[in-house]
Amino acid sequence: MTNTKSLRSIHAGNLPRLAPRAMDCHKGQLGHVLVVAGDQGMGGAALLCAEATLRCGAGMVSLATREQHISAALGRLPEVMSHGIGTSTQLREPLTRASVIAVGPGLGQSAWSRALLSCTAHRQVPQIWDADALNMLASGVCQPAQQLIITPHPGEAARLLNISTAQVQSDRNNAALQLAQRYNAVTVLKGHHSLIATPNGELSCVERGHPVMAGAGFGDVLTGVIAALIAQGLTAYPAACLAVWLHACAGEQLAHAGRGVVASDMCHSIRYLLEEHSPCQA
Repeated sequence: MTNTKSLRSIHAGNLPRLAPRAMDCHKGQLGHVLVVAGDQGMGGAALLCAEATLRCGAGMVSLATREQHISAALGRLPEVMSHGIGTSTQLREPLTRASVIAVGPGLGQSAWSRALLSCTAHRQVPQIWDADALNMLASGVCQPAQQLIITPHPGEAARLLNISTAQVQSDRNNAALQLAQRYNAVTVLKGHHSLIATPNGELSCVERGHPVMAGAGFGDVLTGVIAALIAQGLTAYPAACLAVWLHACAGEQLAHAGRGVVASDMCHSIRYLLEEHSPCQA
């Protein structure tokens, strides 16, 4: 039976805060996030994740992606250290420098994708797995990382639990808790009123958001936000709770524009919300 604690509703008053930065703070104290993402034709997901990580304050961000995405990455995100990766051997050096890893946006499920995920899974740092990383985890390509956050939407959750999407949606609380226990991972079950669960039965709900967020790329942004918060010192569960809340509130702020809000619109809104919540200087 699932060990269920009481459901906590998240609001600004019960969320963690990033510590203010000292005047002599430097980038090396704010983490180094490696984004492993973007198979052929899906480089945009990688760039969205990397941009969100930058905009939420990670000290350094590297991107491991297909070689054909590098020129676009350099043009859009010159602050990111972008690496064209052809084999898992080429991924090893960027992995050694990372303090946090975000893997999965636009990753695909090709032989290239499988090799990169298998290589990444062995690294002993906090990791956020999204999108095709979750689909490959469900299909048994590799074992889960030891310090893991997973961010499935209901379809991915169903594959991870080997049940139907309807079953997930009929009891979202239990599905989130089962995922957290099965994969020993802090779990963000996305959707209307997203849930955050831990393997020991903690469960929180973000009752915010807006249907304008129903579109491509929004999950890629969320993955980057979680990674940035962990890079700056939050542990997995508080970071996931704060990230989901920021992401949902940003969606509400942008909702006045109606249909056509896109994921790249989110980064600046999330950045300002984070500054309101956790000022860079006290």
